[in-house]
Amino acid sequence: MSRTESMPEVQGIQKIIRALRYHEQSRQWFAILFVLLVSLLGKTTEMLFIAGSIIAGLGIIIRMWAAGYVMKNKVLSTTGPYAYVRHPLYVGNILLLAGFSIASGLWWSYLLMAALLWFYYPPTISYEDNKLHGIFGEQWENWSKDVKALIPTFPAKAGSGKSKWSFKKSLIQNGEPVIVVYLIWCLYLLYTN
Repeated sequence: MSRTESMPEVQGIQKIIRALRYHEQSRQWFAILFVLLVSLLGKTTEMLFIAGSIIAGLGIIIRMWAAGYVMKNKVLSTTGPYAYVRHPLYVGNILLLAGFSIASGLWWSYLLMAALLWFYYPPTISYEDNKLHGIFGEQWENWSKDVKALIPTFPAKAGSGKSKWSFKKSLIQNGEPVIVVYLIWCLYLLYTN
């Protein structure tokens, strides 16, 4: 089922833009290309590289942590990072993009990053929340009323789920270790550029 199937029909450029905004793989590919672009073109300094690498590293850690808990559309993940924020994978992505923007030393990378985040994340978060609400109903409602979409909630507000972190989930479901290797390689490219 298409993510835009239940929406009112649109034509022309609006249809293309909406299809692109709701297409999960295009969001992922644009982020991958963004990281590569700023890594290849970056004009970093030692201070910017260190600061950006720390922020990007935090994003990597959050993504690895979240990917080891998620059981897409089977079990509502409400423990681990999901006890702090509803979309920790997106939080990790935002930190990654911000970290690479800082590390690159390219002023325009912030504009491009902001455009990518604005274009993709509001409809993606809305779609995900509606989908999870439809699948998990009251369980999602109880959990989501205390846990924000992207801003961490302290102290943690774990739901009724009892899942534990698993490297196997992280590797098989999301390919996180492969993504980590790619990101480290991009940091290396930026550093040696």
